Amino acid sequence: MAGELRLLEPAVRSSGTEARKLFDPEFTEVGSSGRRWTYEEMLAELPGFDDAQPDGPRIEASAMRGVLLAPGLVHLTYETVFEGRRARRSSLWRQDENGAWRMYYHQGTPVPEG
Repeated sequence: MAGELRLLEPAVRSSGTEARKLFDPEFTEVGSSGRRWTYEEMLAELPGFDDAQPDGPRIEASAMRGVLLAPGLVHLTYETVFEGRRARRSSLWRQDENGAWRMYYHQGTPVPEG
């Protein structure tokens, strides 16, 4: 959970060095927009996102829950609000050979209004 929360911080999102520590080299994402992101694409684009700017809007996370699926593999689920838009989020984190936890997969699904 700590890594997931760090990835929501503008200082981490704007720093390729910090974000690189938290993404697995085999990382993929299906964002709430429906776009598929690779490790390289995410690291290249992340610093330019609105939520990566120090004075920009913040991502608010709630109801985060983790489930250990197997040794070294955790599934996190939670909800976010960003600029009034809600999304349900799901991430898989796996432990690397050095014991560090890295995000392997992430998906965001928009929550319809109403």
